[in-house]
Amino acid sequence: MDGLQEGLRSDSKVMLGTTKKGIGPAYASKATRSGIRMADLAAEDFDTHFVPKFLRLIREHEAQFPSIKRTEEDIQKEIENYRALGGKIRPFVTETVSYLQKRLQEGSKVLVEGANASMLDIDFGTYPYVTSSNCSIGGVCTGLGIPPARIGNVFGVIKAYTTRVGAGAFPTRQDNEIGEYLQRVGHEFGVTTGRKRMCGWLDVPLLRYTHSINNYTACALTKLDILDELEEVKIGFEYQKVAKDSGKFEPMQHFPSSEQDFDGIEVQYITLPGWRKSTSGCRRFEDLPVEAQVYIKKVEELVGVYIRWIGVGQGRDDIIDRQE
Repeated sequence: MDGLQEGLRSDSKVMLGTTKKGIGPAYASKATRSGIRMADLAAEDFDTHFVPKFLRLIREHEAQFPSIKRTEEDIQKEIENYRALGGKIRPFVTETVSYLQKRLQEGSKVLVEGANASMLDIDFGTYPYVTSSNCSIGGVCTGLGIPPARIGNVFGVIKAYTTRVGAGAFPTRQDNEIGEYLQRVGHEFGVTTGRKRMCGWLDVPLLRYTHSINNYTACALTKLDILDELEEVKIGFEYQKVAKDSGKFEPMQHFPSSEQDFDGIEVQYITLPGWRKSTSGCRRFEDLPVEAQVYIKKVEELVGVYIRWIGVGQGRDDIIDRQE
């Protein structure tokens, strides 16, 4: 379904670059209230709760794409496959809203890890080139039933440069030797699809925007070591567009709120000297080359958020914690 729906977009120039793993169709069935929930798959009375909903989904999909029609034998084989899977996962499934509420009332700490990135958020990302869920801070409330007042520290994770896989706006993209260098040295490939990620300089307007949505307590900046060999490093600090009244380039007063709002953007950059030294062995901020320290402090100043952790390698211990 995912692949077929993407195919329908081929003549509209809005190919999303989907992973074709069924994420979009699953959320679509949720929104149309015909989705199958974990409680259905893990139900003791599988034939009552799962099977009718599964058959209804099949008929809905066949109505949209008759080419996917399967024989009754194929459908029954798939039902039995799900029956076996339901039995395997049943011991590990619980009612999570009450479970989490009980833990919070007991004083336990709950760590929530967000997947994807804020710019792939269905509501606040670069729509339509997004995923199908809320992967910004709101997902904690809508996904887990945790009330906003219970949310404590919010830590953002950003790279020392900007990447994107799939389609969508990317103002600081470097479609040149710099982009190729960052992609190659940073081993930038999509985790699910293996596609090469597009790479570019750090995008401060984007980070300010995600900070305004998520209100970061502090951030972790990863992959600083990928910049080690560069003669100079740049930071995109401002978007500019031609103003209708003056006809001149002027700073944008807000982050682009639509796909077309990105048209005509010019990025203004700050250029800083590179450090041309390895940072991989550094374990304190003071151990970093002075130029690398300047880079970190400039990012903090421009984004307005404290960078507590700095990643300088692939290992678990290749990190600087500035509060240790």
